[in-house]
Amino acid sequence: MADLTLDTARKILDAAFAKSTELKLKPLVVTVLDARGVLKIAAAQDGTSLMRAEIAHGKAYGALALGMGSRALFQRAQEQAYFIDAVNTMAKGALVPVPGGVLIMDGTTLLGAVGVSGDTSDNDEACAVAGIQAAGMKDNAG
Repeated sequence: MADLTLDTARKILDAAFAKSTELKLKPLVVTVLDARGVLKIAAAQDGTSLMRAEIAHGKAYGALALGMGSRALFQRAQEQAYFIDAVNTMAKGALVPVPGGVLIMDGTTLLGAVGVSGDTSDNDEACAVAGIQAAGMKDNAG
């Protein structure tokens, strides 16, 4: 099984921040988790608000926990609110089911997930996708 290296996680983080700068977004937090849900790297741009790190982690964690990008979790929350609420209760509130949590794939192998928070959910997701693609990996935003 392939592993997500720290070097690859750094590339994802740097490229996500580069995309944020290109789009002139609000300050972001980027969190990269490996396939086990263990933190590989996280960083906050200057000026992020108080809960952004927890939200970014929750987006990535939710994607890993249910095996789908958080855009799909958002859709599922709209269609099956009781299911997502029940899963989030079991996860002790750790899921954030809105866009911005993107699975990192190497072919069909799951390597981890990226969570981004700080701007709109769509912009957060765009930065996560840009980071993953810049590192030569495949993204699954849901």
